[in-house]
Amino acid sequence: MEVPKFLIADNSTLQESIYVLHTEYPRFLLNVANDDILWLEEFSPADQEELNTVTEKLIEEALALHKGHSLHGRACDKRQAV
Repeated sequence: MEVPKFLIADNSTLQESIYVLHTEYPRFLLNVANDDILWLEEFSPADQEELNTVTEKLIEEALALHKGHSLHGRACDKRQAV
């Protein structure tokens, strides 16, 4: 099965929170309400340079995906892959 690069998710406990999950390296979960990031990878010191160069771009892509998803009037549904 091919997994999309980004998935939009919600949380049954925190019903107002919306998340974007980045499924490719470096994998992370982004809370779009407060920009908190949960990294799903362990990084070595050698990875830091690559991480610094790609993180900002990936977060911008994730937030743009969420904004585009919301602007088109689609309900954010954890069962719906983007």
